[in-house]
Amino acid sequence: MSIDTEKHHALLSALKAAQGKGDGSFEQAVTDAFEHVFEHLGHLNSHVSLGGPDGDDRHLKPGESPTLR
Repeated sequence: MSIDTEKHHALLSALKAAQGKGDGSFEQAVTDAFEHVFEHLGHLNSHVSLGGPDGDDRHLKPGESPTLR
């Protein structure tokens, strides 16, 4: 199993284990899960964004409408 898959299982297990406890552990588990999701989104954005990892818009191609990027 990959390290990332193991991380996903650990995050899900923490969420399930913390449900209903009322001690703040569920909130922490949700925060940890969202942090991991945002890491993934950052990696995806840097791979697919032609503007680069900073999210800048790419320059328009000649004749390209700014609404059809």
